[in-house]
Amino acid sequence: MSDHEVAVYRGRMDITVEGIDVPKPVRMFHEAGFPGYCLEVISRLGFIEPTPIQAQGWPMALKGRDLIGIAETGSGKTLSYLLPAFVHVAAQPPLVQGDGPIVLVLAPTRELAVQIQQEAGKFGSHSRIRSTCIYGGAPKGPQIRDLQSGVEIIIGTPGRLIDMLEAQHTNLRRVTYLVLDEADRMLDMGFEPQIRKIISQIRPDRQTLYWSATWPKEVESLARQFLCNPYKVIIGSPVLKANQSINQIIEVVTDVEKYNRLINLLKEMMDGSRILIFVETKKGCDQVTRQLRMDGWPALSIHGDKSQDERDWVLAEFKSGRSLIMTATDVAARGLGRITVLGSFNPY
Repeated sequence: MSDHEVAVYRGRMDITVEGIDVPKPVRMFHEAGFPGYCLEVISRLGFIEPTPIQAQGWPMALKGRDLIGIAETGSGKTLSYLLPAFVHVAAQPPLVQGDGPIVLVLAPTRELAVQIQQEAGKFGSHSRIRSTCIYGGAPKGPQIRDLQSGVEIIIGTPGRLIDMLEAQHTNLRRVTYLVLDEADRMLDMGFEPQIRKIISQIRPDRQTLYWSATWPKEVESLARQFLCNPYKVIIGSPVLKANQSINQIIEVVTDVEKYNRLINLLKEMMDGSRILIFVETKKGCDQVTRQLRMDGWPALSIHGDKSQDERDWVLAEFKSGRSLIMTATDVAARGLGRITVLGSFNPY
């Protein structure tokens, strides 16, 4: 593309870029230079053209530079870093006995880590690149076996990864491609000490990529401590604002009125669609769910105190439509895939 064509494309796609020597975006999948098996999987999945974050993020990531990528949930950020990760791994010497991963992807929640692993599996199954998912709340045995057999890509939550490192089931000496998904939450949810501990074990010549749906200013200065001369790509407005494609109705009511108002909303909205209700606290989540079930509404709940098996089961019931109402704390605020949120309720 000419510089004029690049400017027109970025303007049409609402792409803002920052950095020195920013590469041009790609408009078609084959322009990115991915291996044939990646293009075959992309074709089989029915994707027609790259999303804006992929169109600009792929050339940036493939340059080997650090990167901050900001785009709304559901915009294709996961493949924006996974496909360059496969290219990166393919360019490295093969693993030998005792080697840790080449790529490390950190996520704030178990659910998001599992979803990333599912996406990685779609492409890894067509190559010799192995990946595994490391997260708390699940048995360590299978995870340890994966690590000891050798994997090129680890996707995990910080706490369980540190457990594995301290037990010497793996190491980070070969990591040269580090991803923080939902980076704003990673740096704003008390994970900072864990992130520092993990990064201290990774070689300084790594490539570091942050991906997020939002990027508050208070996160920026902290985040840049771990980056070197990064690119930055923003899809949409850099100012935090509501998604214009979502119809939001705000009602302010007293604590006493909240539950009755919720019931009235459910009566209005229950047409066979799924309804997701966000609640601030775990205790409140259980209380609301219990009261809904007592009143005849088939609700299930998910929060951080639930076992992993129960959380997986609740998510599966909700996603399949077998259970139409789910209450959740912010553990489910991101990473639920293509679930339509028809209503939310915060009673506490």
